[in-house]
Order: sequence, then C-alpha cells, then structure tokens
Amino acid sequence: MHQGLAHVECWIFDLDNTLYPASADLFGLMDVRMGAYIAQLLGCDAVVARTIQKRYFHDHGTTLAGLMHHHGVDPHHFLDFVHDIDLDCLSVDADLVARVAALPGRKLIFTNGDEPYARRVLDRLGLSLHFELIHDIHATGYRPKPDPHGYAMLRDLHGIDLARAAFFEDMARNLKPAKALGMSTIWLNNGSESGHLDAHTDFIDFETDHLTPFLTHILGA
Repeated sequence: MHQGLAHVECWIFDLDNTLYPASADLFGLMDVRMGAYIAQLLGCDAVVARTIQKRYFHDHGTTLAGLMHHHGVDPHHFLDFVHDIDLDCLSVDADLVARVAALPGRKLIFTNGDEPYARRVLDRLGLSLHFELIHDIHATGYRPKPDPHGYAMLRDLHGIDLARAAFFEDMARNLKPAKALGMSTIWLNNGSESGHLDAHTDFIDFETDHLTPFLTHILGA
C-alpha cells in the first residue's frame, strides 16, 4: 500500500462520476429529467427550468435541496422520477472490480443520490458485493455534500474513525469538509460538470483523472 494511505481502514467512495467515468454522462440524462420535473412543477418552459435547476444546484448542493427548500418537494417523488434512466452505458470494469476488492478494510458509498439508484449503478458495474453500505441523501436528512452534517452522520451512524478513512470524490468542493474532519482525500478530476470549483491543495491530498490506475498505483499492483 502507498505510504500516504497505509493507515486507511475505511474506503469511502462517491458514486456518480467517481466509480464510473464522467464521459458516461448519466448526469446528462438526469439533467433532462430534472428539467422536465421543474417545468411541470412550476409551469415554466425548459430554458427557465434549466436556469432554476442550475441555480439550486450551486446554491444548495443539489437541485433537490433547492426544490425542497423553496417548493416543499417530496424527495422520494423527485428522486424516483429523476433516476428513471437507462444505465446501458455502464459496464463491468474487471480491473476496477479487482482493485476495489483488494482494498483492505471497510468500503462504503457516500452519495447525494438515493440507495435504490446507487444499487442499480453498483449492479451494472459489478461492484455490489464489495460495498458494505450506502450512505445516501435520505440518511443525511437531506443535507447534501458538502454540508458537514452528512459526513458527521456517516461517522456516527457507522462507527468510522475518520482519521483512518479515505474519501474519493469527483466534486472537489465535497472534499473540503472531509479533510476538515480528518479524512484523507482523493479528487477524481475527470471532467465532471463544476467538479473543479473551489479545488485547493489545502484539502486535496491526491488527484487523479481515472480511478482504476490510481488504485493500481496505491495498491502496488
């Protein structure tokens, strides 16, 4: 194991654009669904809906959080609608599966999505058996990353020593609270929309553009 991560006993991964490449563009499909949801909810056209969607994403961490705050949207209804997308673009990366399996210790998912969708994605990637649990937006009380509350709940609910945890994320800003709470941080700088915003070496320990080679490197494989 790489010396800088030899202390890690718990490996925490974001889901979207982290365990699969951003080029898969599942967010593009979800964007269309979000826009349709907002247009129907507010009775506006697609251009206005997209403006609202992006503003809520930037101001609240997720579009859902903004819709809940401003319009009292039911999160289950919204997430069921938005995640009703085709996952055919995802496939098993045998090398990635082998590297994740080889990581010593606990392995968890921490996502701003919900568990049913995360399970579907993990199934498509062949990774379902390698993650102990999924800490999703419902478990955080709908306070999405980078709100520190969700990270603290992850720690408290699942008995994690964050000083011995590593967190993988494609959104650089979501690593800041992780680092403040003691985690080692790895940024997947792989072209995610707004992934580079607020990136700073103060809270990013490692940076890579592709997960599989990075895991290969740190495992010494």
